[in-house]
Amino acid sequence: MPQLNLQNLDLPKCPHCFVNKPNLFSIQRAETTNHTGKNKRFWNFYACRHCGGVVTAWAVAIDQNIQEMFPTPELVNEVIPNPARSYLLQCQSSLHAPSGAVMLAASAVDAMLKIKGYKDGSLYERIKKATEDHLITAEIEKWAHEVRLDANDQRHADEKAPLPDQNDAEKCLDFSLALSEYLFVLPSRVTRGIENTVKKSPQ
Repeated sequence: MPQLNLQNLDLPKCPHCFVNKPNLFSIQRAETTNHTGKNKRFWNFYACRHCGGVVTAWAVAIDQNIQEMFPTPELVNEVIPNPARSYLLQCQSSLHAPSGAVMLAASAVDAMLKIKGYKDGSLYERIKKATEDHLITAEIEKWAHEVRLDANDQRHADEKAPLPDQNDAEKCLDFSLALSEYLFVLPSRVTRGIENTVKKSPQ
């Protein structure tokens, strides 16, 4: 975590719009304690010059490492294999261009399914097959149909179909990140947890 600075917050991406090297400037600060006057926290509030989103952070003292930040910067876990991880990172950085972000989110989902062996048919046909094989849940399949992963195909079929907006792009990114957590991150954590338990077990 970066330090609590009274001028700017140094983050690689804005947690709201994901723009690279954002100008997060200080707009307000505060100090709080618990009911006994202890547990003092120094808070600072930063606004993104690009999107206007506000980031809140606190530390035990000014110029000390931040303990918590809201919203927490969303990172793309390193256990997600490429090219899916690369598509997700590019999608995060492209929310300001919704059409491109939606296509990148769809490419990430496409890559994840191919990694799991689902390579034939349309994207939604493969999602349905993954549900039938119990790789993913029916709820995940339903969620996939509620976001505009096929927005580009829809526009080719219907020239009057509206272009995706930033809300559409954010929904697609949320879905693709959740799918990556379900398919790769959670299984990795479970495996690591089992291994750690085995190591700690008495011989």
